[in-house]
Amino acid sequence: MSTSNTAPILPAALAPLALPTVHDSGADTAPCGIVVHSCTTLGATLVVGLSGEIDHFSAAPLRTLLASAADDGYTGLVLDASRVTFADSAFLAVLEWWPRHGRRLRLANRSRAVERLLHAAAAATQQPAQTVVSLTAQATL
Repeated sequence: MSTSNTAPILPAALAPLALPTVHDSGADTAPCGIVVHSCTTLGATLVVGLSGEIDHFSAAPLRTLLASAADDGYTGLVLDASRVTFADSAFLAVLEWWPRHGRRLRLANRSRAVERLLHAAAAATQQPAQTVVSLTAQATL
């Protein structure tokens, strides 16, 4: 029972200091993610300009955009990857998915990060980088 006449159990000088509580979501707080900075159409071809980082999580909106475009009847895709700063196997998965069912893909203006990914994929499969691109997408529209 506590009343105004009862002294605290520990004097304030002996009470432990409360450390500030920091919430860590586990995620990196640096800006990341893929941004579609341009998207236009030329007939049945979708032209998409990408910037930022493409990883497992940030590729989901890109996959959704492309799935919607495929459902709407677009058969060609030009990806401008000049502003991509990081890309991993999730980007390769997007590149491999699009050419299914006769759709065409052209990867234009590859950044250093995209080139590095293509070369790493080529080394893993022991094929030239250009062959990896050809396997994941038709080179021309």
